[in-house]
Amino acid sequence: MATTLFTQNTIACIWDFDKTLIPDYMQSPLFRRYGLDEATFWEETNKLAGHYRKRGYHLSPEIAYLNHLLTYVLAGPLAGLNNKILTECGAEIKFYPGLPEFFGLAKSYAREKPEYQKHDITVEHYIVSTGIAPMVRGSAIAPHVEGVWACEFVENPLQPGFLKQKELGLEASAEIAQIGMVIDNTTKTRAIFEINKGTNKNPAIDVNSKMAAEDRRIPVQNMIYIADGPSDVPSFSVVKGGGGRAYAVYNPDKPEEFAQNDRLLQSGRIHGYGPADYRAGSSTAQWLRLHLHQICDRIVADREAAVAAKASKPPRHLNATPEEEAAKRAAKAPKQANFLD
Repeated sequence: MATTLFTQNTIACIWDFDKTLIPDYMQSPLFRRYGLDEATFWEETNKLAGHYRKRGYHLSPEIAYLNHLLTYVLAGPLAGLNNKILTECGAEIKFYPGLPEFFGLAKSYAREKPEYQKHDITVEHYIVSTGIAPMVRGSAIAPHVEGVWACEFVENPLQPGFLKQKELGLEASAEIAQIGMVIDNTTKTRAIFEINKGTNKNPAIDVNSKMAAEDRRIPVQNMIYIADGPSDVPSFSVVKGGGGRAYAVYNPDKPEEFAQNDRLLQSGRIHGYGPADYRAGSSTAQWLRLHLHQICDRIVADREAAVAAKASKPPRHLNATPEEEAAKRAAKAPKQANFLD
């Protein structure tokens, strides 16, 4: 018997991290821990591509900072840095007002009306970031999210010939040595389609698999993508183009970020923007609540229309009207003789 893979009653809030959920870069606690000047690191990172170009190398800007972190590890300033330390540093990340509480509040919006509960509508949160995954997983937001897509490092890389070894030795000391996963502004869109198809829930589904729209776990029209600026234009475009919502946030203390978001709105990249303040009464929280409700209303309407279209009415007894009953009785009565015939 044919059936669909998913019921499509889930809404996904997909969040950028740096400058969206937090005012600074997530790496700040790491530099503080090691006593390094953060501004110097980022200045060096931003100039890497130009310097390498003079030497005939082409460096992808998206992985420049990851490579430079590894250089700092090898050169000594970040010696001993491992994923455990990155996770510990994540616990020091400070969030914008209203977080992480808003993530639970947003989930409650999908239960505010009886019809939403009737159709078991739920909200899930996902982080899709160019930052460092262990730091996100170590932060206060981690218990409130269903998945994290971000950059990862490998400790103690496997050595040549490891396939022929019966047992692999365990190193007592760990240190990040290789890049394991890169999420950049373009590959963020891949994460969106993994959420769309449900590959994070069912590993048997490949993101490149051809799937009918009705078989995808979370339709793009059930998504809201929240980020801070132009670097997220590819993701804004995918979600907005698929019928979902695109929303930008800005730091209220930085007028240039407000102007940047306004340009995104005027160019049709986003549906709206507001301050990175997620307290219940803020304009951003109210915008998200309004649009979560609109998506919920559409899910209810779609599901009830589908039931009406696919479920035929059962047979029933037909009761005649009083007029019809009188006509039947008249037809059965004996005819009186007509003496004029």
